[in-house]
Amino acid sequence: MRHQYLLGVVAACLALPALALTGPHDLQFADGALAESLTGQPGDPAAGAKVMATRPLGNCVACHEIPPMADVPFQGDVGPSLAGVADRYSEAQLRGIVANAKMTFEGSVMPAFYKNSGYIRPGDGFTTNPAPADLQPILTAQEIEDVVAYLLTLKE
Repeated sequence: MRHQYLLGVVAACLALPALALTGPHDLQFADGALAESLTGQPGDPAAGAKVMATRPLGNCVACHEIPPMADVPFQGDVGPSLAGVADRYSEAQLRGIVANAKMTFEGSVMPAFYKNSGYIRPGDGFTTNPAPADLQPILTAQEIEDVVAYLLTLKE
């Protein structure tokens, strides 16, 4: 009986569609854009809005004005307004900018939200407890897709 159950579980898992997941090391930028979804799953605009407005997550409102989020206080003006951003950039370009804006805008102060290595760490020599070589990305692959889905709703 137990053997049949395990065979059933294995068969069910094999029947599931494969979940594509692109890790930070696997990103293939083309002129700053990322054409392929990081997860193979569509993003959820409502979840993306939450990421953008939540301080421990993306907190995009700290630097950008996002007019549809007028109820979120303390919107920033460090980065450009995101009003009409979907009219200015394609989905692939937005994905690239959110994942690592420096691939599009070399001097950008926007953090790379989907990067885990390649940081310049001059402080490592001055601490007895340096950070590990690889860090966890700020956002998950699905959170990146959710933010992109929300940004695609921002049209003039």
